[in-house]
This record gives sequence, C-alpha cells and structure tokens, in this order.
Amino acid sequence: MLWSVVKIILFVALVAAATLGASALLDMQGGVRIALGGIELNLTPLKAVLAMIVLVALVWVLLKLVSFAVALLKFINGDETALTRYFDRNRERKGFEALSEGVMALASGEGNVAMAKAAKAEKYLRKPELTNLITAQAAEMVGDTRKAETVYKRLLADDRTRFVGVRGIMKQKLATGDMETARKLAEKAHALKPKHAETQDTLLQLQARAQDWAGARATLRTKLKYGTLPRDVHQRRDAVLALSEAKDILNEGNDISAREAAIEANRLSPDLIPAAVMAARGYIEQGKPRYAVRVIKKAWDAQPHPDLAAAFAAIEPEETPQARIKRFGQLAKIKPDHRETKLLMAELNIAAEDFPAARRALGDLVETAPDARVLTIMAAIDRGEGASDAVVRGWLTRALSAPRGPQWVCENCNHVHGEWMPVCDQCQGVDTLTWRSPKESEIMGAAGATMLPLIVGALEDHSEAEDIVDAEEVPESEAPDVSPKGDADRTSGAEAEGSADDSDVFEAEILPGKA
Repeated sequence: MLWSVVKIILFVALVAAATLGASALLDMQGGVRIALGGIELNLTPLKAVLAMIVLVALVWVLLKLVSFAVALLKFINGDETALTRYFDRNRERKGFEALSEGVMALASGEGNVAMAKAAKAEKYLRKPELTNLITAQAAEMVGDTRKAETVYKRLLADDRTRFVGVRGIMKQKLATGDMETARKLAEKAHALKPKHAETQDTLLQLQARAQDWAGARATLRTKLKYGTLPRDVHQRRDAVLALSEAKDILNEGNDISAREAAIEANRLSPDLIPAAVMAARGYIEQGKPRYAVRVIKKAWDAQPHPDLAAAFAAIEPEETPQARIKRFGQLAKIKPDHRETKLLMAELNIAAEDFPAARRALGDLVETAPDARVLTIMAAIDRGEGASDAVVRGWLTRALSAPRGPQWVCENCNHVHGEWMPVCDQCQGVDTLTWRSPKESEIMGAAGATMLPLIVGALEDHSEAEDIVDAEEVPESEAPDVSPKGDADRTSGAEAEGSADDSDVFEAEILPGKA
C-alpha cells in the first residue's frame, strides 16, 4: 500500500517536471543548437521538445529489449522468470482441476477414473503427498491391492505422509488376516500419532486379541490421557484387562500374583462379576473369609449372579443345608425381589428337602419368566412333593423348549458365550459381554447341561452300574437326593435306562431318584 502511494507521487512529480521543462523550452528565445563531431543541428523549441520525447522513448525501448534478453537467458538457464511463472500457473491450474476431478471420481466409486486423474494431477503438480493417497485409495477400490501397497510404501519416505502410509498398509494386513503384522504396524502408527483415536482403538483391539494385556492397558491409559475415553469407562476396561492379566498369571502357576491382580481388578470395578469371584476365591485361599463376603456382597448388590453365589458357598463348603440357607440370607436381603435371589433360595430349599419353602421362594417366576432353569426347579419341587411322573415330565418337556435365561451376551453382535471373556470371540469387541437374556429366545442349550446350577453342590451321582434306576420306576413320593459339595455349579445325574424319549432322558439326568 505504501509503495503504491510512493509510485503515484513519483509519477505526478515526473509529469509535472516534464510539463515545466516543455513550457520553459517553448518560452525560450531562439532555439537549441546541437554540435556533434562535424555535424551541427539547430532546433526550434518545439523540435527540441519532440526530440526529447523521441529520445526517452528510444531509451525505454532499449531498456525493455535488454530486460527481455536477460529474462530469455534466465529462462534458458532454468531460473524463475515471469515466463516460467506464467507456465507454472497454467500447469498448476490444470493440475488442481485434475486433482478435484480425481477426488470426485473417488467419492463416486469410479476407481479407474480416479487413478487416471491422479496420474494427470501428478504430471502437472508434482506433489505425490496429494496424488499418491488418491491413487492408493482408488487402487483399493478396484481391488488392486498390490498397487495400493506399492503407493503406500512410497508415502513412507516422506515424514509428512509416513503415518498415512503405515496406516494404509496396516489396514491391508487387517483385511488379509495378518494380525501380528497389523499389530506391529498399529504400534508404529500409534507412536507417530498417539492422539489418533482410530489408531488407538485398532491397537487396543489387536493387543487384546493377542492377549497382550500389559500393552492393552498402556494403550488404554493413552486414550484416557488424550481424552478419547471417559474416566469411568477407562476404569471399567482397565479392570477387565487387569482380570485377564490375572488369569494368565494364574495359568502360569503364580497364585500369589494372580490373587493380587484379581483383587486389584475388583478394586477398579467392584461390579465386574468375574473379578469379584476371583478376588473372593483369592481371599478364601488366604484364610480371609470376611473380605470374601464383603467383595461378594458388593458385587451382588450391583448384579446378582450364580457365580457369586457359588463363590459365597465356597466360603463354608462343609455346612449343612439348613445352615447354608441361614447364611445365604445375607445375600437374599440385599436384593430380595431379584430373579436370581428367588432361584437361589429355591435351590437351597430343594437341597434341604423343604419343598414347600422352595415353592414359596420361587414366587411367580413360573408365570412371569418361565425359562428352562425355573421350569426345571419346578419339576424338582413337584417330584419332591410326590407329584406323578406325568406332572414332572410335563415340566421337563416345557423346559426343553423354554429360553435358557440370562447368559453372557455380546452387546455388539449378540453372540452368546458359555463363560465370561474379555474379548468377544466373534466380533473381537473388548468388554462387550453382559449378563442378560439373549434377544433370540429360541436359543437352547444341551438338555440338562446347565439347567439347574445348584449353588450348594451337585446332585448325587448314581451312574454306577448297580445303582442305575429307570426314571419311570422311581416312586413318586421320593424327593431328589441332593448333597452339597461347595462351589459346584452344575448338576450331575443318573443315566436313563433304555428310553428314546427326550423328556425321559432329561428327567433322568436332572432328577434321579434315590438309590
């Protein structure tokens, strides 16, 4: 702005000076005499003014010719000139036009067109950091993975595009199932851009899948540090990973470290049922039953679960059924109306052969939530009260076609798991399992395998040859013989003799008569 003002002032001054000079020459008396060598020129004032104008014009033309010659020499030498800038602007315009057309073709799903436009843009712009990315993505779109990998490797040479190259190759390895290489590339990408949320999630998933719990916990801390994970979610998932780490330590035979890790996991997330169970059993092994009771009660208050009841039973494995009912009253008081509490107390009363109390404890679950476990308990109650075989068989037949009830279900893919695990074995989601009834109520398990997980122990095994009794020959007045065995959580029954009816087999497995 200032330089423009200066040029305007100089122009006005020159015009004024030229006007004054011309006026002075016109006012002069006589003329102008020019002597050069043997030549003498006499000019009138008007001719002198015209001669001065012509001279200035010739000087200006001469200077322009000199400038053009210098620019031509620079152009030939490769230096930047006005001429090169003109051609550069023209190439840049064509290059960006081709680049924008390539981006539009990529967004439209025209991979071949996008690659052609990217090649044209590269010819004009010579900016591989822009065109290589379009080329790689277009090659992936048309299925040319080899070309895409080659282009991604080119991006590794530039610090500005190295992350994009590593991430692109990582995604290719994920697509081909090479998880180990993908995990190493994810670690490299994470080191280049630790704030990148997608890379954090991918690395966490791959580390959990590879059971690298220590690395996964470090990645989780990074997510918390950069604000890509809420603190409460971080605490819960850190507990899940700590529990998984504890299980690995236990498998290696280090019981003490495993107990400490489980207790730490329970401290991080008291409502995590597997952590509470493992911590409680660790306290039991240490001879600290009061701590075990406290852990189980806290977890039971968050969500009653059969595994918690099994751990609570393991605190006093040798107690009588009546004593066990009294002791389990501590848990029943916490959530008296919960479904799991009703089922637990019904099973305990069946073990104590107090069948009317078991029926009262079961309440209205037969009408409101008649799953396989509820119906099987009703069969046990009716058998204990002396009902006919037809009545018992009716309950068992209904149990065969009833829903299984709450299970470990993945929130992402609804896959049902037989036991809790930190990573879903179908969708590979981390901490996605919850204890609930599957959406598909038709899912049924093997007959009798998990229908009656008695907390007090397993039904007495009558599988020896001399004790085999036909299920239909058991007297109606005899109740099921149940003996508590600590923390057993599955039933074992007698084999049914020579019957092909599914309900008879189920009855023989679940409700054997006394030998």
